[in-house]
Amino acid sequence: MRRSAAVLCGATVVLAGTVTSVPAEATPSLTTATAQAVAKVSWKKCGTDDYPTLQCGSVKVPLDYAKPQGRKITLALSRVPHTAKKYQGPLLVNPGGPGGSGLGLAGFVASSLPKAVAAQYDVIGFDPRGVGDSKPALDCKPGYFNPVRPDSVPSTPAIEKANLERAKSFAAACGRKYADVLPYINTVNAVKDMDSIRKSLGAKKINYFGYSYGTYLGQVYAKLFPGHVRRLVLDSIVDPDGVWYDANISQDYAFDARQKAFMAWIAKYNSTYKLGTDPAKVGAKWYAMRAALAKTPAGGEVGASELEDTFIPGGYYNGYWPSLAQAFAAYVNHKDTAPLVKAYEGMAAIDASGDNGYSIYTAVQCRDASWPRDWNQWRKDNWAVYEKAPFMAWNNAWYNAPCAFWPTKSLKPVNVANSKLPPVLLFQATNDAATPYQGGVTVHRLLKHSSLVVEQGGGNHGISLSGNACLDKYLVNYLTDGTVPRGHGTADAVCKKLPDPKPQAAQPAKATALTGASAPAAAVSGGATLHGMLGFRG
Repeated sequence: MRRSAAVLCGATVVLAGTVTSVPAEATPSLTTATAQAVAKVSWKKCGTDDYPTLQCGSVKVPLDYAKPQGRKITLALSRVPHTAKKYQGPLLVNPGGPGGSGLGLAGFVASSLPKAVAAQYDVIGFDPRGVGDSKPALDCKPGYFNPVRPDSVPSTPAIEKANLERAKSFAAACGRKYADVLPYINTVNAVKDMDSIRKSLGAKKINYFGYSYGTYLGQVYAKLFPGHVRRLVLDSIVDPDGVWYDANISQDYAFDARQKAFMAWIAKYNSTYKLGTDPAKVGAKWYAMRAALAKTPAGGEVGASELEDTFIPGGYYNGYWPSLAQAFAAYVNHKDTAPLVKAYEGMAAIDASGDNGYSIYTAVQCRDASWPRDWNQWRKDNWAVYEKAPFMAWNNAWYNAPCAFWPTKSLKPVNVANSKLPPVLLFQATNDAATPYQGGVTVHRLLKHSSLVVEQGGGNHGISLSGNACLDKYLVNYLTDGTVPRGHGTADAVCKKLPDPKPQAAQPAKATALTGASAPAAAVSGGATLHGMLGFRG
């Protein structure tokens, strides 16, 4: 359902020539022979109404870096070029995933930073291998998430079997369709692609700004290419110790806590939603709604699994709470299914872009690290989670279940511990569900010269450039001159969280073009736009 500037990008790469002047520290010393072997991106205009200065291009990279002269694949790029005399080099940006397109993010970051700061960088977006406008773009099983899917909670052997068959069929479809590509879709190769992008830009070093899974790309890039890192910003940080099975289990507990926080918010505004003042009883009504939809899907589209899909985004970003609460209240109080169907279609329904994103999500995560191949282990672990944190436990299990049957062998996770970097800036909310707080603490410890900025009490995923001036101050200072806060204890700096949204009845809402959902008007300019780009599940 979401569209971005990505659809406008389609330029190609030409061979070497002179690049726009860059700072000495970002320019490699090249012999004539080496220069002739380095591809330079040929940019063309692809501006949009929101990002009129956006440019697009592409670069060819090896499918298999062990065979650099072998088959090539194409990476789609975007750029907002620098305009200031002082040029600090390329700033690569990534929204996460795995499977997220970064082409539009370049425009968002460039327009969200102060003009004087953004003007000093070429802000570079990219679609990682297999994603979006990069070629080939994977789509293992179109329509895999079409409604109505089996209930995610395998309360009977028949329901479990139906979900297992779906997961097996997806893994098998990927293996049949992309047998020659799947072994090379992983984080390490995506990171090597980033270094190929660096070379194609003629830069000795890059600046990098990643959200969510993009923080793991940054960690691994810094490990493999520490000498090529100039500045590194990681926001909402993947815990490298949990890649990837354990990380998903941790998410289940954190999302359950965010769902409970959402139910408490609804109870606070009982005068608007009329679902009660007791958060536990409001939550019970949500699960009763789920049970009813399992029997009779709303509009023939929203069953139990689709309901979970629709409310999971509320765990990523509380700007979605008002529209989700309205849909919940309309169903419970008036048996009106239309708002619920609209919410599903706007925030959870999967189109071809989503099919592509999920194909890459599974391809990367299933290849990056080992997963249990014995379904009995999954069953045991996920029922244990469900007993304590039922909201997303089985939905998340089935989302990742193809990894139990994946056709490629698993790699070993990268040890990202690093003492060779310049100062690194980390952002983490204490109640982030998608990348729980421990990830920020762990990476702060593993990256020796890092500084951790914490949003105390914040529960959103992706917190900088989302309207919190305290957080953005540290980001701007760092991108201006490399300054990072230095403190004592776990965090180097602490910022207060933004206030939770108000009900839509009390605060006008505006639909976002990226999600189709409604968010408080005050959040639309920053938070809702960013979270539409970050997407969900990573």
